[in-house]
Amino acid sequence: MNRQSADFSKMIQADREAQQMDQWEGTLLEYLEKMRENPKIAKLAHERLHDVIMEAGTTPIDQIDNPKLKRLFKRNSLKIYNFFADEFFGMERTIEQIVRYFKSASMKGEESRQVLYLMGPVGSGKSSLVEKLKRALELGPAFYAIKGCPMHEEPLHLIPRHMREAFEQSLEIKIEGDLCPVCRFRLAEEFGGNYEQVPVVSKRFSKRSRVGIGVVPPVDPNNQDTSVLIGGEDISKLDMYSEGDPRVLDLNGALNVGNRGMVEFIEVFKNETEYLHAMITATQEKMIPAPGRHGMIYVDTVIIAHSNEAEWRKFRADHTNEAIMDRIVTIKVPYNMELSEEVRIYRKIINASKFNAHIAPHTIELASMFAILTRLEKSNKADLVTKLKLYNGEEVLEKGRTKKVDLDELREDTKREGMDGISTRFIMKALDNALSENFEGHCINPINVMESIVQMIKAADIPDDTRKEQLEFLQDTLHKEYLEILEKEITKAFVYSYNEQAEALFQNYLDHAEAYVNKGRVKDANTREDLEPDQGFLRSIEEQIGIVGSAADGFRQEVIAFLWSMSRRSVKVDYKSYEPLKEAIEKKLLASVKDLSRVITKARTRDEDQSKKYSLMVETLMQNGYCSQCVDVILKYAANNLWRD
Repeated sequence: MNRQSADFSKMIQADREAQQMDQWEGTLLEYLEKMRENPKIAKLAHERLHDVIMEAGTTPIDQIDNPKLKRLFKRNSLKIYNFFADEFFGMERTIEQIVRYFKSASMKGEESRQVLYLMGPVGSGKSSLVEKLKRALELGPAFYAIKGCPMHEEPLHLIPRHMREAFEQSLEIKIEGDLCPVCRFRLAEEFGGNYEQVPVVSKRFSKRSRVGIGVVPPVDPNNQDTSVLIGGEDISKLDMYSEGDPRVLDLNGALNVGNRGMVEFIEVFKNETEYLHAMITATQEKMIPAPGRHGMIYVDTVIIAHSNEAEWRKFRADHTNEAIMDRIVTIKVPYNMELSEEVRIYRKIINASKFNAHIAPHTIELASMFAILTRLEKSNKADLVTKLKLYNGEEVLEKGRTKKVDLDELREDTKREGMDGISTRFIMKALDNALSENFEGHCINPINVMESIVQMIKAADIPDDTRKEQLEFLQDTLHKEYLEILEKEITKAFVYSYNEQAEALFQNYLDHAEAYVNKGRVKDANTREDLEPDQGFLRSIEEQIGIVGSAADGFRQEVIAFLWSMSRRSVKVDYKSYEPLKEAIEKKLLASVKDLSRVITKARTRDEDQSKKYSLMVETLMQNGYCSQCVDVILKYAANNLWRD
């Protein structure tokens, strides 16, 4: 106990010392000396946030060892921004646009005078993106402000207008902004105009303490009060000071406290248009009205607003809102459309919760497939399941060849894709419900999760045609997909050393295909004889994916050319390297035990040999992630649904 107490004491003391080292106080004159050493400490709000994002670094897509990403973005020079990478999945395009906004604004372009507006469906990540930016400010470096200023304003505002040009040339900076009424009054009354003696302190951004981070929730239209935005006057002081005296000001509005940092407008278009004029003035003119008779106040803040698409459409439909719309940079935040990234989203949420149930293989994947299918729009270029796989960077085979579909064209055909559909919250509720219904087993699997989603869809208040389509996804499309997965997985479990056997088939195919293409011979590994290529063996592989007759020559040449190019780039090749050949080898290997797995799985009674094989199969499945409960459920489901007589 004493040792633990001592450890806690050291932790607290170390933190306190670190905080004290980060605290600084001096005069404006001393602050100017600091600026001479590092002019960057006087950043404007947009530049500060841009620098925080970029300090984490970037990784170009073409430098990432991920074939899926390279296929998805082969025509785009996108970067992965490390600042967002650990928390936001499948949002590369949205994040690229957000960073582009901050880059332009940091260079004091037109976007520095515009609102950043995130528009998307519920649960798409709008609020999470804004929270990430708030945390960036809070965890980032301290900033310097005039001591006692209610708006934490930049100390350079103390320098009078007629002196600024000289200071700008000396420090190689541009001084923007003016003192707030409170500081202007204090400068004259407390310091007798000696601005160089005004105290300056370091401060840290804090949402809770309302330092540099303001939040504006939607306000009842019948009771909107602009004091939420720009503060008000302290009525208790009106007995002591006149109405025009700055000492009566209470500058505690969101735009006041968000000065130097950012202000978030939640569900922004639920507010009346008149209420939004202060927001537009703050971003376009960098000025807001002071309460009462105190003129205008300079503000330097990033304004980020967000709402759903329905509210945006309603607002845009009113032509009287054109002035506000012209001052908004709109960035769509659609639902994620990549299957692997959707899975990562749920795993991230689960890992951050107390959800400690066992999750059977393919459970989250099937739920993710359903979510994405509901977000896709139909196309005459590909069915929805094919589209889902293409958007996930997978190679889809058609008649033994990789299906050639231009992803950019596919996306161009569906401008609103991802703006409707099932949210991540819906799927998480389904996972929770499946667990609560099976609490004793403390395990969930694709079967009870799909059933949970079915019940939720039936109970949901949605149009009948939407309900019908979603139930069809669950009870037909995904049911068939899962049976294919299950058949392959159970059959694989019957194959001893599956990967080794698949690799052996692959190497054997390469030897004979290369000899055939180059009109050479194959050396027998045992007898060392030079033999003719075994075309019967080659055909037995190729016919698994419909490659027959004259098409075989072209296929063999493609395989050898593809794998040779990979070897030339020093990329290790295995049976999974070329998707068509991988599928052919798997089908060949599984065909040899498919009947056996069918008989043994469905059998009510088994002889000794069958029982042994069944036990080994169960053991393999458990090594692959199943528990004793879910493997029993899965195999019973397979017996009832697979290989129907």
